[in-house]
Amino acid sequence: MMRSDKMKKGLEKAPHRSLMHATGLIKEELDKPIIGVVNSANELIPGHVHLNRVTEAVKAGIRLAGGVPLEFPTIGVCDGIAMNHEGMKMSLPSRELIADSIEIVATAHPFDGLVCVTNCDKIVPGMLMAMLRLNIPSLIISGGPMLAGRIKDKTVDLITVFEGVGRVKKGELSEAELEELELKACPGCGSCSGMFTANSMNCLSEAIGLALPGNGTIPAVFAERLRLAKYAGIKVMELVDKNIRPRDIVTLESVKNGIAVDMALGCSTNTVLHLPAVFREAGINIDLEIFDEISRITPNLCKLSPAGPYHIEDLYYAGGIYGVMSELDKKGLINKDCLTVTGKTIGENLVELDAKVLNYEVIKPIDSPHSNEGGIAILRGSLAPDGCVVKQSAVSPEMMKRTGIAKVFDSEEEAVEAILGGKIKKGDIVVIRYEGPKGGPGMREMLTPTSAIAGMGLDKDVALITDGRFSGGTRGAAIGHVSPEAQEGGPIAYVMDGDKILIDIPNRKIELLVDEEELKKRKNSIKIKESKIKSKILRRYAKLASSASKGAIFE
Repeated sequence: MMRSDKMKKGLEKAPHRSLMHATGLIKEELDKPIIGVVNSANELIPGHVHLNRVTEAVKAGIRLAGGVPLEFPTIGVCDGIAMNHEGMKMSLPSRELIADSIEIVATAHPFDGLVCVTNCDKIVPGMLMAMLRLNIPSLIISGGPMLAGRIKDKTVDLITVFEGVGRVKKGELSEAELEELELKACPGCGSCSGMFTANSMNCLSEAIGLALPGNGTIPAVFAERLRLAKYAGIKVMELVDKNIRPRDIVTLESVKNGIAVDMALGCSTNTVLHLPAVFREAGINIDLEIFDEISRITPNLCKLSPAGPYHIEDLYYAGGIYGVMSELDKKGLINKDCLTVTGKTIGENLVELDAKVLNYEVIKPIDSPHSNEGGIAILRGSLAPDGCVVKQSAVSPEMMKRTGIAKVFDSEEEAVEAILGGKIKKGDIVVIRYEGPKGGPGMREMLTPTSAIAGMGLDKDVALITDGRFSGGTRGAAIGHVSPEAQEGGPIAYVMDGDKILIDIPNRKIELLVDEEELKKRKNSIKIKESKIKSKILRRYAKLASSASKGAIFE
């Protein structure tokens, strides 16, 4: 019996069949497996403007393999366009809405299988959450990364533009040069070209086993991307035939594979927010400690933008995600017995693909890595008792251990005004609070202040600490997800201008250097900022969202 028989078989389903005939379906189609195809195409997001073509390729593959594709949409937010205004409050909440909307459609219309066509920041984890929640034969296919831009002999990307604003303020770049950057940094469709959040999640989908090899790195504009989409359509029919489901693939061992690849690549700190939320849908509860444990034993092999000069297209030519896994496998850091949506194990895929590194400049040898630890570190201490996260692979050596003076701001906008206004000096630590899941609400990404710090030439002298989060495009000593957040009375709520803060990334410490008696006085005298939320969806989000240390999931 097919799952779709619930809506199409039997005498009592005559009205249901009548409605399906009204959509143009014929009797012969109703006898075949029906595959839901979630298309997140829109005209707002560079990574999604071409997804109709990718979706058509998926549907062609499904038909070639004897299935009937039925397409439906979901929403998406472009984090870059939403950045640094109230729109960013909506980005993280969209993750839950995307997962919920897919669950609604795929339960109301019981498909035999599901293909999720995605690309950007919150859409990827939202779709992965839905796949694991529904647990019907499924896979995810991305629209692929954008190519890097080029000005003369230099590659540029979106982060170059963000940092260009600070360089204009500093007098290093003219407004005319910034305008040229605007026009050339993002040359076409695809998810922004560095190891930012979208590409991080697309690469990790492949490493976990829920996407086909090539999903994370084949450029958006290559015909190979459309061919992969056709194979995704064919492959979902095999998954239906063999009844291979997402929870058969996602086990604790595949989770560890994903985190190991995360550390080797130097992915976005947002993976620490999204992976717990995704895996929770499979009944696997992970905490921050597993990221740190795996980071300590997994070398960082790649420095892709913003951590280094390379982009996703370079990773593609260097061997892709399976090239990275082949290198990690040399030290036994990959479990090769984990099943994937190919119907084969990671180990079998490695052999079949003849996976290897093709450029040891882009993917460093396992015996000569950029560093012996992974790209992300989890810090704890009196400022963040429940933990916080930093992309250590993008931190300059000078900032790995630092004591600085706090400059405190109760919103991102106030901090940006101070940074661009020249009010932040070497040795300062910018503290931005009331930007967490509940306090924001919505936990805004803060690419604008971190890029402003870098653009002003202060990234080797100034740290930024927040209970909000950062873009995958952030570089420098940017420490986010401070938990508990200010809105919930975490220590960050009681930091004052002039306080000394110790950051010690190698030893995983972050300490507010204020004695306990003084901190106790502040807790009795300083009131938590009253939240004044007008938006109904944000009020609901603030009420339901957990701490960032738990993935900002709905409790």
